[in-house]
Formats: sequence, C-alpha cells, structure tokens
Amino acid sequence: MQMYVDALTAEIRAQGKRYENREVVSVFFGGGTPTALEIPMLAQLMQAIRESFRVTADAELTTEANPGTLSYEMAAALKKMGFNRLSMGVQAWQNSILHRLGRIHTIEEFLENYHAVRQAGFENVNVDLMFALPGQSMAQWQETVRQIAALKPEHISAYSLIIEEGTPFYESYRTGKLELVSEEMDREMYHWTVDTLAEWGYGQYEISNFAKVGRQSRHNRIYWQAEEYLGMGLGAHSYMDGKRFHNSYDLQKYISAKGDTSLLREDTELITETDALAEFMFLGLRLTEGVSFVRFRQRFGKEMDTVYGKELQELAELGLLLRDESGVRLSRRGIDVSNAVFERFLL
Repeated sequence: MQMYVDALTAEIRAQGKRYENREVVSVFFGGGTPTALEIPMLAQLMQAIRESFRVTADAELTTEANPGTLSYEMAAALKKMGFNRLSMGVQAWQNSILHRLGRIHTIEEFLENYHAVRQAGFENVNVDLMFALPGQSMAQWQETVRQIAALKPEHISAYSLIIEEGTPFYESYRTGKLELVSEEMDREMYHWTVDTLAEWGYGQYEISNFAKVGRQSRHNRIYWQAEEYLGMGLGAHSYMDGKRFHNSYDLQKYISAKGDTSLLREDTELITETDALAEFMFLGLRLTEGVSFVRFRQRFGKEMDTVYGKELQELAELGLLLRDESGVRLSRRGIDVSNAVFERFLL
C-alpha cells in the first residue's frame, strides 16, 4: 500500500506544479475508503497537498470515513491533519439490511464511530443514506431517517438505489432473485424524506442532499455548477481546461508512472460548447435554486432563452420547470422525472 501512496504523492506534487497558480477551495478524500489507509499514509498525502497547492484558509477539507474503518484515534488524527468535514456512509439503520447490502459495519459500530468523531472535534459531519433498497419497508426507512436526524449531523445525503451492471445486485436482479421496491414506493419514500428532514431543520439544496444552515457541501456544489475539478489517484476523473479525462485503472501502471501525468492520463475528451451548455443546465437543475440567467450569460456570453427557449417553454407548460426573473428550477413533479427533463437539454 505504501508504494501506491508514494505514487499518489508524486502525482500530487506533479499536478501542484502544473496548477500552481490555482486556488483550491475544496479537498475531498474519497472514491473508496480512505480510512482503510494507515494514519501516517493519510498524513503524507495531506501534507503533499498543502505543500503543492494553494489551499485557501477557509477551504473545505473532507474525507470519507466509513464505519468499520474508524476509531477515535483515527478521527483525532484526521482532525489534527486539518480535515474539517467528515462523511460517513451508514445507508440504513437496520443490521439485517446492512448485512444484505454487504456492509462491513453494524449500526452499533456506526453509533460508536459517530460519537468518536464528535469527541475528536468534528463539527461538520455528513451521513449518507439509501432508500428503495430490496426488502426495505417504508417503516424501516422512516426509522432510519428519524434516528439519523436525531443525531443532528450537519448534512444528510439520501440516495435511491441504482442497480449498476457488473454488481452482485445486478446479477441478482437479472436472474429474478432480487425484488425491487416499486417506483410508486420509491417516490413515496423520497417525498416523505424531503418533508420530514425539513421539519428537522434540514434544507434541501439538491435533489438528494440536505443541510443545516451554512452547511451545504462546497465540494458537491462545484460539480453541480459545472466548475473544474482535479482528480488524483488510481482511476480518478478530472474536468480541467475544457477537457474531461481520467487516470489509468491499472494499479501497476499507476505505481510505475511515479506521478508522470503523461503516462497516467487516459480517454481525454474535449468538451464542446454544446456539451458544456447541456451539462451546465442538467447539473445546475439538480440544485433546488436552479440555474441562474445571469450565471448562464456570464459563462457562455449568450441568453438562456436564445439557446433553450423552446425547451424551457415546453417544460414549463408541462409543469416540470418553474421560472421567475432570476432563473429556472425543477418543480416537485420535475424532480420526480428529472432524468427525462435533463435529456431535453441534449441538443
């Protein structure tokens, strides 16, 4: 593992030289389970980032820290390294569901870890939840949301299960061994979640994300506002300088490259203006504030109506899009069929 960490450190330093004039407002350790690494390895990576990039004083520094790989010692070490936000993936409150999902933790371990994180001084914590899980009842989902909200994390993410090809869930689904929640139940769970979290003081700011006042994820907003981001590490994806690309997925190739980005980069795609326009719209519409006419004009030098006037009018007439003097946003019904709405902006 140390060989991989050394290779990642080399990439961090190489990218730091390339982008030395860029300010960094968000750092996110994720893409797996960073806390599976030993404390000195994580410290090595964070030190390399601080030495190689212009990280702003108020930057959001997040790490994923899944239950089962966490302890007070680890949480305290992360805090000492400078992390100021922590994201925990609990998914469900019931051990039977966690077991079915193949999770390595129990709800008791999550609670122990959560309190350890608070004791270590973290004041900005996100908890990831999943609904519409196979065999999950409405009552179980309601218990999950209420129990997590009662812990008062600053941020809660609630995602509907997506069956992805190549996963064990997909194989079970394909062979008829997996009974999925109905689309009606999925939507009922979602609407109940939005309303209930609002009662607990969590404002919905994106389709699947809810936060206390002032605790929205800056990192996630960068994605949804179609801003640039630099990914480093095995298979990491980036969107920089009008191009989208990713690092090699081959571990030996990654380690052998020793940070040489010319050897790491694969599948570079130049983003055309048409692509950029569409992404700006369908990513921005994930935010409850929607897409601003002013930001659209500033980004592209043209009016939104000039590009998408027909689509905006038709979606508004269908009751899927709301419009005011500042911009456009999805209606509640529009959120339910958001993928169909997003497709309308693919010219």
